This record gives sequence, C-alpha cells and structure tokens, in this order.
Amino acid sequence: MSIQTLVEQATIASSPFETDSFNQVVMSTYARFPIALERGAGCRVWDTQGREYLDFVAGIATCTLGHAHPAFVEAVTRQIQKLHHVSNLYYIPEQGELANWIVQHSCADRVFFCNSGAEANEAAIKLVRKYAHTVLQIEKPIILTARDSFHGRTLATITATAQPKYQKNFEPLMPGFHYVPYNDIGAVETAISELDEGDYRVAAILIEPLQGEGGVRPGDLAYFQKLRQICNETGVLLIFDEVQVGMGRSGKLWGYECLGVEPDIFTSAKGLGGGIPIGAMMCKSFCDVFQPGEHASTFGGNPFACGVALTVCQTLERENILQNVQDRGEQLRDGLRAIAAKYPNHITEVRGWGLINGLVLNPDTQLTAAEVVKAAIDEGLLLVPAGPKVLRFVPPLIVTQAEVEQALQAVDKAMASVTKE
Repeated sequence: MSIQTLVEQATIASSPFETDSFNQVVMSTYARFPIALERGAGCRVWDTQGREYLDFVAGIATCTLGHAHPAFVEAVTRQIQKLHHVSNLYYIPEQGELANWIVQHSCADRVFFCNSGAEANEAAIKLVRKYAHTVLQIEKPIILTARDSFHGRTLATITATAQPKYQKNFEPLMPGFHYVPYNDIGAVETAISELDEGDYRVAAILIEPLQGEGGVRPGDLAYFQKLRQICNETGVLLIFDEVQVGMGRSGKLWGYECLGVEPDIFTSAKGLGGGIPIGAMMCKSFCDVFQPGEHASTFGGNPFACGVALTVCQTLERENILQNVQDRGEQLRDGLRAIAAKYPNHITEVRGWGLINGLVLNPDTQLTAAEVVKAAIDEGLLLVPAGPKVLRFVPPLIVTQAEVEQALQAVDKAMASVTKE
C-alpha cells in the first residue's frame, strides 16, 4: 500500500479528545501543546478533530520512515505474528541480524541492545567505568561532557547532561563527571591535565557530534579531529552520543562520518527503530569488557524491536534515503536562510546537518521558539524547540520536495504572525 493511499484513507475522528480527564490521570511531566494526534501517514498526522498537520517533529527525530510506511507496517505485522518477546537467556536471531547490519555499516565491532537513548548512554557509562578500573587502572574515573549537552533523563545521564535546568531538585548528582565548553579543545586539554590528580583521572569524553537539545549546534571538524588525537595519545575513550543525529539524520548513516573521525563507543536510539522503542550501545572490540551478569535489559534486543529496526535499516539502504536527506536538507536550509533574510531583527542564524536543522532567534528580542511553534501549529506545521531560542526541524527522512516547500511557507506565515511584519 502506498503512502498516498494511506493519506487518502485517513478519516476524521468521531469524537473530541478530553484533555481534562487525561490530565487527571497522567502525571504532568510534559508541557503539551493543545492538540491530540491519533493517526498519521507519511509526513502527515491528523488530530482527533480531523485537522491535518505536516509533521516536522517526527516524534523528535524518531519516525525515520514517517508514519505507516508500508515496509514498516509489514515488518510490525510479520514479527508480532511470529514472536514478539523472549528473554536474553536465549539466542535471539533477529538481534543477531540487526547487530550484524550495524557492525557491517559502522566502525563498531560489538552491540548491546536496550530500550532508549538514556539506557544506551547508561550502558556506555558503565562500560567506561569498568574499562577504567580494569584496563586503565583508574580508581576514580572521570567522564568529560560538554556544556549544553543532553544525554538522557536517568540520574546518571542528567548528571552527564551539563544543563542545570535538567538537574535542579534532583541532587545529589552522580559523581565522576566534569563539564567543558563545546567545540573548545583548550578546555579539554586543561581538564585532562588538571584532573589527573591522586586517584582521579579522565577516562572518557562523552559528546554529541551535533548538539540537538543544546540548540542544533554542529561539532567543529578541527575540534573533533583534535579530540580523536588526544584520546589516541592518552588512552582516554571517545564516546559519541548519536541518539538524535544517527541513523541517517545527518545525511550520513552516522554523525561521526560528518566529522572524519571514529569513536571508540557510540550510542543510538530514536531513529534506529523508526518509532519502536529500541536503543543500542556500540563499541570497538578492544573496550568490550562486559562479562555475563554485569549489564542487562529485560526488553532490550527482543525479537519485535530488532525485527522492525532491521527493516528500518534495510529500507534506508534499499530506497537510497540518505540521498533524499542530503537533498531535502539543503533545500530546507536554503529556504530558511531566505526567511531569515526577511526577518533580520528576529533571526540570526540557520545551522544543522541533513534533516536536523535549527532556526536561531535573536537572543536580544522577546520572541521565543515556543511562540513560533504555536504560530506554526496554526499554519498546520508541527515543529519543536531546541531551547528557548532555536526552532528545530527534524521531519521524517522520507520528506518530499513539495513538503519542504509547504513547511517553509508555513514558517514564513508563522514568523509574519508573531512579528507583525
């Protein structure tokens, strides 16, 4: 069944959604926009009132193939009818097939599967600590992370996330982390030197090739190449958090390919499963020090998640979707730059890779990203902020030329509405 057929079959809901009853029973951990979505097809979704939206959020860089992609639907149906979950007490063929695909298409030698990006980063943190103790002989290992980063919502990963707003009221935080500015190699060199004292030593650097939640801020090529050199010389492990930027979103399969360096460990989630919960921590064989019983996940790598994720991976390859990411990303950035030129007092920059892009608002104005997002919703376009002053554009990787143009027109109208220009 084609995407167009799925779009045509989308129907209007029979009754409105009750937000009051929802809020009575669901914890208020999210500041939700006032719409309720119930179906999707391709790059479009419909709310419970039947209104159509162009989806440039994609579950926050997650719905790789969009909504109800025929290959995705077929994979979900096939696997759920076959076997959906067994324990990792047994060999899981689908897990082996997905791991093999990842190893064949990356610099990794080994894969550990879990359920989310936070869990993948937790696995990486645990792996670093064991490697530090058993190989590097570090009694109190330290992991460097970058300011304005985002690595997850667990206690360890919010500690790794060097943004106080995520850490407030959750103290005491986990020990063993130190923060440095992003794209500042001097700060890294200073930290490694100054933290080498007594039982303390830097064991790893955990960093995003492009900071997503930190404002869609790409890594500097020279900075990352120097990071790789420093790690080679010191034995410090280099870890890339590719939860948001990986699986094709950068225009390459992995974000590290945009920087010309290979990490020792890297993590993935979000787009890996195309919307089915799955995370992965990958590493090179020299730092694979886990033994049976030292790390685990009940649902991690089950047949359902791995079977569907493998289909996502194979579809990216078979349909040459990375080329579409590159072409549509260039089109989107060109269009956003044209919009920025129309609103020079309100927009200062357009930045990003592939189909993860940011429209940066002037920090000296009162206009916020949330205000523009709300105005875009009124124009039938879903966007997501990346901080208070950056609009993030992360559509499904199958987005078309016409859909990018439609999104640009909606952004232009939204900006005109909020700026009164």
